[in-house]
Amino acid sequence: VFPPAAGKDGIVEYVKEVISDAGGNPCPPITVGVGIGGTFEKAAISSKHALFRDIGSKNPDPEMDEMEQRILTEINKLGIGAMGMGGTKTALAVHIEANPCHIASLPVSVNVQCHSSRHTHITI
Repeated sequence: VFPPAAGKDGIVEYVKEVISDAGGNPCPPITVGVGIGGTFEKAAISSKHALFRDIGSKNPDPEMDEMEQRILTEINKLGIGAMGMGGTKTALAVHIEANPCHIASLPVSVNVQCHSSRHTHITI
């Protein structure tokens, strides 16, 4: 949980640090889910839920969409690359879900999904 003064820059640096520390362990290229706000439990659940969004889809919130692109750029600059062997594609996408929270806290959770994530849709 960050102090609110950490702001966007603090969140970007934190996500970048988490991915850097993970290195090649999550089998990049990865999808990164970020949950911001709510309680810490809500942030954690939101970070998992964010992974369900289709890769390449835009966040409906323009501010969060810009932040997703910024984080994605920073992650790919790390040079971890596919399977941790180096390169420019460490992450395929960053998806953020933001929730309102108490003014005195800024909970942030990061969830990482490997490249083999598969999902589909069905209508019943």
